[in-house]
Amino acid sequence: MTQRINYRQAAPEALKAMQGLQGYVNASGLDHSLLELVKTRASQINGCAYCLDMHTKDARAAGETEQRLYGLSAWCEAPYYTDRERAALAWCEAVTFVNQGHVPDEIYEEARKYFGEKEIIDLTMAVVAINGWNRLAIAFRTPAGSYKPAFPG
Repeated sequence: MTQRINYRQAAPEALKAMQGLQGYVNASGLDHSLLELVKTRASQINGCAYCLDMHTKDARAAGETEQRLYGLSAWCEAPYYTDRERAALAWCEAVTFVNQGHVPDEIYEEARKYFGEKEIIDLTMAVVAINGWNRLAIAFRTPAGSYKPAFPG
């Protein structure tokens, strides 16, 4: 697959806007490992090879286990995610699949058990951000495989 456009070079102001959103999410106070699980799960749903490569490497570098990364697509059946992580993953899926009937009240109520008002907004912004990054990487065919985490594990 050949890259269509290097959006980072062709539109640096667009990249700056996305980095602003990502910067907000990174500084939100949400746990880094939780954010990496959410980014990976949304990237699985969207089929973004570049983002899957990036976020699984970042998660591993931060200490995430192979078992939890491999089981992420079946998190509902896997016993090794906390209730808070499960609520975040359900929220991630509902927001990512918003075109399939909006975000159900049951998923919102479950998320509210584990996340305060600001946290659920921050979690939603994290899902918005990764869905945006996924769409950029997929639309312009950003090649996967060469990403190196900032902090190798």
